[in-house]
Amino acid sequence: MSMIFCNTLYSSSPSSLSPLTSTRTKPSRFSSKLRVRAQSQSMDDDHLRRKFLEFPYVSPTRKQLMVDLMTTLEDRLQSQLLPCSLPPDVRNFMNPNGCAEASLHIRSGDKSSPIDFVIGSWIHCKIPTGVSLNITSISAFLNSSTRAPNFVVELIQSSPTSLVLILDLPHRKDLVLNPDYLKEYYQDTALDSHRQSLLKLPQVKPYVSPSLFVRSAFSPTASMLKIDADEEEKLEEILREHVSPAAKEVLRVWLERCAAKGEEEEEMVVIGEEERMALERRDKSFRRKSIEEDLDLQFPRMFGEEVSSRVVHAIKEAFGVL
Repeated sequence: MSMIFCNTLYSSSPSSLSPLTSTRTKPSRFSSKLRVRAQSQSMDDDHLRRKFLEFPYVSPTRKQLMVDLMTTLEDRLQSQLLPCSLPPDVRNFMNPNGCAEASLHIRSGDKSSPIDFVIGSWIHCKIPTGVSLNITSISAFLNSSTRAPNFVVELIQSSPTSLVLILDLPHRKDLVLNPDYLKEYYQDTALDSHRQSLLKLPQVKPYVSPSLFVRSAFSPTASMLKIDADEEEKLEEILREHVSPAAKEVLRVWLERCAAKGEEEEEMVVIGEEERMALERRDKSFRRKSIEEDLDLQFPRMFGEEVSSRVVHAIKEAFGVL
């Protein structure tokens, strides 16, 4: 809330005041303080966004992929997104002994937009065994004005030569009861071709999550894959030549076939009140369960109870599941 408030103040510069205000009027000290405060807040916001986009603990290829995906999302959806309103100690945080650090970037959608929110994050944690865990993820969630799928990409790495990739448009309707939904978003878009192409590489194998909930939440075309390379250079090559093009193409499909779909009047008319309420219930249940299965269990171990409580509360508020 503070970010939105300060940005509103910042937009009210003297040049945008009412014509009834004389340009010769000396600005009050109060107005000057507000402008300075707003400018300072804007600078802080820019700094925190740059901090998030640094992805400091991953390889250059992986960083470039995440930056490209996030900037593409924000550029294409810019007019539909509100500024990030998370407090600074939630946007970037670490545990008391400094062995774990994370950055969080959440932008909610405008009320008139089909976008509910976009979330990006990176997590770095040194495990007692000496291994470093690095997770980078970007997700985009739609609201109940459209039934279209969401978007998610996540890279989980605990070895210099291997990582887990999750890339998908998670469905929001039962695919058995809605075969047209399956055809429109998965078959007609040939999403499965990306999973199939990646699996042709000898270093790539299917990844099976130990969580039944996670496995039930993703579509049948999801690229849930484990990449094991002999050398770091080979892993970088696979990321650059194969994973990056696939991720960018899946995002393109989502932006053109899902995010834009909710803006069409015909789509809005089709969503009746009963279906809208069912989508809201399903979305909230998915988000609440995701937090319970992941953040509520892992964050206290990584960041301690105090930091974890503050950050998870802010995430729940952004997700609408408090």
